Formats: sequence, C-alpha cells, structure tokens
Amino acid sequence: MSDDEFRSFVFAKRGALLALPALALAALGKPSAFSVATGLPLAFAGEMLRMWAVGYSGVTTRGDEVTAPALITAGPYAHVRNPLYVGNFVTAAGFALAFTGKNTLPARFVLVAGSLAAMLGVYAVIVPHEEAYLRATFGAQFDDYVARVPRVLPALEPSEPGHGSYDPDVIGKAESRTWVTFGAVLAVLALKALRA
Repeated sequence: MSDDEFRSFVFAKRGALLALPALALAALGKPSAFSVATGLPLAFAGEMLRMWAVGYSGVTTRGDEVTAPALITAGPYAHVRNPLYVGNFVTAAGFALAFTGKNTLPARFVLVAGSLAAMLGVYAVIVPHEEAYLRATFGAQFDDYVARVPRVLPALEPSEPGHGSYDPDVIGKAESRTWVTFGAVLAVLALKALRA
C-alpha cells in the first residue's frame, strides 16, 4: 500500500478509528460529578465550534473522499485551517476528562492521553492528505491561505479577507450523525455516573 493509499484509507475510516478511544473511555472510565461538571462544558464547546465550521463548509466534510467545491476561508476558517478537527479535539478532551474522574491518576492519565494521542495520530495522517488535495485543486490560492492561517492553533485575529458564507440550514443535515454520536456518549456517561 502506497503512502497516498494509506492516507486515503485512514481518511475514509476516520470515524471508526476515532470511535476506538471513545469505546475505551466508555468501557474503562469511572466518572465523578466533578469530572462530568468540568468535562462536559469542554465537550459542548467543541461541538459548538464544529457547528460554526459546518455552517461554512457544509455537508462536503462527511464523505469518504476529500472534496471541496470551494476554498472556505471565512468564519472559523479565518482563524484556523482545521476548525472541525480542533472542535473534535476539544470535544474529545472534554469527554475524556468527564469519563475519568474516579479512575486512579495513572489510569486517568493513560485514558486521557491515550485517547487524545490516538486522535492526533489519525489527524497527523489525514490533514496532510486533505492539504495535498486542496493544494492540487486551488494552487496558489491555497498556498496563500496556508501562509496566513495556522493549521491547528487558532489565531486570535481572523485573516482577511475571507471567502465563504454561513448557512445555518446545512448544520442539521451535516451534523445529524455527530449529534447521534454525541448523544450516545452522553447517555453512556450518564449511566456510568449514576452507577458510580
């Protein structure tokens, strides 16, 4: 399997690969009232960032292959090139903290760090894959965007001018699967917290 084939495979299977750390947290986590109270606001903040980004990018972010009808550089994309992944990471960090409040400190460290490291590993493969597509598709326009906007650590001031507009109507369609997953994780967290 070539490097490009491997990246394409990881991109297509990113949802399943990112579900593995969530399953480990659900199986091994021991939430406390404090960990839930501190972790859930982070999880919701990450989802809010995702919804903001999806309002600009639309449903094209859901496919098994990289596609982009236009280079979106407005909204959250004016602050960071990968706002969906930043949002996912914030959500995952929130859930990892929420699930592990009563775990021993070493177990909590392994679960939280392991979950986030697995996520970073997947993103380390798929972000360059996406960027190669965007560079091949948009050329100098993408190179200019890369020069102005950071990859993962958001800039406080947006890069101007931005291309794209916010459409709240696409959020329900684009995020329905995410909301089902988010709700399922919340339900498991609630069950585990009630049993603790």
